[in-house]
Amino acid sequence: MNKIIFKTALSVLLLVAIESYAQTEKVLEPKLENIAWISGNWKGEAFGGQTEENWSKPSGGSMMATFKLINDGKVSFYEIEIIREIENSLILQLKHFNNDLKGWETKDETVDFPLKRITSTKVEFEGMTFEKVSDNEMNVYVDVKHNYGTETIKFNYKKSSTKI
Repeated sequence: MNKIIFKTALSVLLLVAIESYAQTEKVLEPKLENIAWISGNWKGEAFGGQTEENWSKPSGGSMMATFKLINDGKVSFYEIEIIREIENSLILQLKHFNNDLKGWETKDETVDFPLKRITSTKVEFEGMTFEKVSDNEMNVYVDVKHNYGTETIKFNYKKSSTKI
């Protein structure tokens, strides 16, 4: 009799734990309104310098951003980024520029990050993830390819009150 009670109690606890985990990891539809929390002016540090990323609110089926890295008081490079709706999903695309706006990619080439999934606190693209820490903090994880392999760089951003 004790074994039956123990197994029943264990089964109930396991189901509660699984349900709780499933609720925190609920996958959301690939819609821009589900990732609108990314919008704003974000500042942080990476690559030995200061970073700034400015994301627009969703409009016209897309969100757009600018990024810059400042080392020793000078811009090292810029990025223009968009997240757009395409074929019932989202894709993040970007282009890099030197500090003189000479492009890294060819004229018609973009660096593309197809969407993997969205939860209430994460937007996971192939090679880039946005993680909501709070309303005023987010982490962005970017996979950077090198000759020796891939390295994941973490950008910790704090939301700035600066209006763009």
